[in-house]
Amino acid sequence: MTAAYLLIPAVLLLPGLLWAEREQRPGRVLAFKAPLSALFVLSALVLPHAQSSYFYLVLIGLILGLIGDVFLALKGDAPFKAGLVSFLLGHIAYVIAFAGLTSPSGWFRPGFLAICAVSGLVFLWLRPSLGKMLAPVLAYVVVITLMLLAAEAAVFNLALPRQPAWLIFGGALAFYFSDLCVARDRFKKPGWDNRLMGLPLYYGGQFAFAWSVSGMF
Repeated sequence: MTAAYLLIPAVLLLPGLLWAEREQRPGRVLAFKAPLSALFVLSALVLPHAQSSYFYLVLIGLILGLIGDVFLALKGDAPFKAGLVSFLLGHIAYVIAFAGLTSPSGWFRPGFLAICAVSGLVFLWLRPSLGKMLAPVLAYVVVITLMLLAAEAAVFNLALPRQPAWLIFGGALAFYFSDLCVARDRFKKPGWDNRLMGLPLYYGGQFAFAWSVSGMF
């Protein structure tokens, strides 16, 4: 129940973050974003969990997400690149965590080709605007696609407990679409509407991952 109570301050902080993003005040953004992101890390820690590799990998991913959020709250190319690296490493941790739940043959599901095709189209859409960021963004697209594929394999693995498996898949979907909003804001059409859509998806995804540690093993 302790983790459930953490959703109360999270729900209260999110509108403040959206307001700060609309006002474009980095200091205010950081003041809301840092504690809000710390809550999904804390949720994973207070939930009952086994001391397993899955728990530690998800925890690493969550902590890297918190670090990335701090960087992205700052202005400039350098903080953006640092945030991109943090999230890239976080996604790698999630890929390893989710991939360990299912054998490699379990990845080839009906959605496999569809997910790969969508990611390919996203990269082609972004490519004309990437410039020097082409290689980092390509690496990011590959890794987040692998994360979503591993999550899909987990939800179709009926040997896994259903609730955490669906939390993984739902969280991965939310994270994937939130990153599309970030990419659109950065490389295509900047605007508060990207944050209005992307931030709730992002935090929903991170909290879903945090909650998945309970009951997985």
